[in-house]
Amino acid sequence: MQNSSGNTLDNTPSTIQPAGALTAYGFTPAVARHFDDHPCPGATGHGRVVRVDRTLLLVAVDDGLLHLPYPLSGEPAVTGDWVWIGPNRAGGRQILAVLPRRSELSRKRAFEDSSEEQVLAANMDTVGVVVPVDRPLTHNRLERTLVAVWDSGATPLVIVTKADLAQVADDVVGKVILQAPGVEVVTTSAENGDGIDELISRIPSGGTIVLLGPSGAGKSTLINALVGREVQQTGAVRPGDFKGKHTTTARELVPLSNGTVLMDTPGVRGFGLFDAGEGLGGMFGDVEELAASCRFADCAHGNEPGCAVREAIDNGVLEARRWNSYLKMQRELAALARRSDIAAQRAYYREWQQKVVTAGKSQRWAEREASERGSRNSGKGRNRKR
Repeated sequence: MQNSSGNTLDNTPSTIQPAGALTAYGFTPAVARHFDDHPCPGATGHGRVVRVDRTLLLVAVDDGLLHLPYPLSGEPAVTGDWVWIGPNRAGGRQILAVLPRRSELSRKRAFEDSSEEQVLAANMDTVGVVVPVDRPLTHNRLERTLVAVWDSGATPLVIVTKADLAQVADDVVGKVILQAPGVEVVTTSAENGDGIDELISRIPSGGTIVLLGPSGAGKSTLINALVGREVQQTGAVRPGDFKGKHTTTARELVPLSNGTVLMDTPGVRGFGLFDAGEGLGGMFGDVEELAASCRFADCAHGNEPGCAVREAIDNGVLEARRWNSYLKMQRELAALARRSDIAAQRAYYREWQQKVVTAGKSQRWAEREASERGSRNSGKGRNRKR
């Protein structure tokens, strides 16, 4: 297993041994080795961020849970981060450093003109995308979320919930399988306990799974079923628009008795992609393979001869909706890259200006040609009258 910096996590013996409360939050020999590979001067202990509050971080350490201030410098900590702990000047403890992340789930901040990244979770092995069957399946939302998950470095898993509430569970599962090729799908009913053991079996021992989905999707109910007792509040869903109340207000780690760690997240209304080019390829690998097999390398996938994409759409092999979804996300990532890259932005506007100038020249040429043609026709008419 590799982290985001390319360093390999292995299970060779470490000078740090799992102990105390930290073991329940995913501290394994592989994580201990990760600490060994990234020493921090002055550090006396290690911890994991359990929850991020407004002014403090809840951190699991060897002897329990502590509320600690944010790190004074370096990478801002998020839920799931592994951190070095050391003494402060007052004799207490503080966070000295955040370790490099081996996986990172992020999105674009949720306002239109933003080009900033919001990291939602760190160091997860699996991301469970929760899809409830009590509402229509939103294809674009599912695809967009899975693109971000593929890009995070974690393994995506689709979890269909509330199978006991609707007669269309099999239909939803079938649509999800078609929509998410290569992604495993687990059907659950937390109320009846169906699918819970299968879900646990899909998570690596000592691993961390993040549950991601809209409000009212059944994430908190699912966590209560996995834990075996009520640790998260649950709320009803409005029947008209299927909107649920935000019963989860912060991303928080919840340990299970078998060593697995869950992370519940507040309902996510939208998922703006951030620098997710690799995830786009992972989710739409079949589409990119088609585009690469066109006769011409610069095929615009319109009416060009030998276009493999148009042929696949015409023959029903590729959904036009899926192709348009891919193009939309591709444009979104390109626009985000331009906003964050001044050189790319200037090149884009130069190219666009050149197109405008060229179009203007073409228009003026067409108008002049039409005028000259009219003059010639008028002259021929006068000559015939004579």
